[in-house]
Amino acid sequence: MKNRKLIVIPIMILVAAAAMWMLNKDYQQIDMPIRMLIAAGAALLSGVLSYFLFKPEKDGNEKV
Repeated sequence: MKNRKLIVIPIMILVAAAAMWMLNKDYQQIDMPIRMLIAAGAALLSGVLSYFLFKPEKDGNEKV
């Protein structure tokens, strides 16, 4: 559980920063609060996806 958080949180931060950079560069006509909501949604979605995709591996000795 702890290992996944160490991966998920930096991914969310990178996605939020990249989204804000892209939105500020290309879509300046969109108001700042809306851009922040879009970036937060992107970060949350990427965090949820990476949380479930980076599941810990099971040992071959465990019974299923």
